[in-house]
Amino acid sequence: MTAKILDGKAVAQQIRNELGPRVARVRERLGRPPALSIVLVGDDPASQVYVRNKLKTAEEAGMGIAHERLPATATLAATLAVVRRFNEDRTVDGILVQSPLPKAMGADAEQQVFDAIDPNKDVDGFSPISAGRLVQNREGFAPCTPAGVIELLVRSKIPIEGKHAVVIGRSDIVGKPMASLLLHKNATVTICHSRTRDLPAMAREADILVAAIGRPAFVTRDYVKPGAVVIDVGINSVTSPEDARRIFASYPDRLETFERRGSVLVGDVHPDVAEVAGALTPVPGGVGPLTIAMLMANTVKAAELRAR
Repeated sequence: MTAKILDGKAVAQQIRNELGPRVARVRERLGRPPALSIVLVGDDPASQVYVRNKLKTAEEAGMGIAHERLPATATLAATLAVVRRFNEDRTVDGILVQSPLPKAMGADAEQQVFDAIDPNKDVDGFSPISAGRLVQNREGFAPCTPAGVIELLVRSKIPIEGKHAVVIGRSDIVGKPMASLLLHKNATVTICHSRTRDLPAMAREADILVAAIGRPAFVTRDYVKPGAVVIDVGINSVTSPEDARRIFASYPDRLETFERRGSVLVGDVHPDVAEVAGALTPVPGGVGPLTIAMLMANTVKAAELRAR
């Protein structure tokens, strides 16, 4: 069996294409396009890439954008002040504070910042009010990655209702909201984590298996029921030659990429799973593009709600 590859890039492009008329209608009603403000604190290289991609996508969608950058030495108070300013700005529809924040801010800095964002502008869906609305299936903003997974399943015509979905990972950003969204689509949902007994056996029960744990190639074929749909949320950079040879022993093209670049990307799912699964998201090109597309969709939605 060779898994069907679920093309996240194509679905993300569909979503972005559908936003065009909605952006135009918001412009007619508000006299401006939907506007997204992004706050970046520090100089984390990955965060800089993520923010650059988000700004580029928003610009291509014809949206208004603002980028506030603070140094790594910025205080929590200074960051919260920027959030409050955007909260009060009626020309801003969505606010995103890029994580992670500098460790010097404190262990609970991110939660304090997320708590401070106006729930009507919380397009990342991380605030406690957004989380509560999601659990109760009420109007609001779902976190972009799990929302993108649902779009991928629906648009790929993969049945969810009545299926057993297993989510490996219980983070507030992916695991928990993913479980809620699947439940709202009438799946029977099991959440697994580091304390789950006999995790491979639990995972093998899944018709839809979502891996969101941040551990490279952790989910092997032993975790997958033949024919299951496997959603790989992870994106990990492998920099160890030993790890690269272990994971990609049967994939000379990926090893060649590693030798050329000194690193190679892999998800939380081992590439051998493609021999067992019925459908599988690739890394890269699977869930990643959908996250940004759903951020744009949430921002347009926030502007539409304001226009009402």
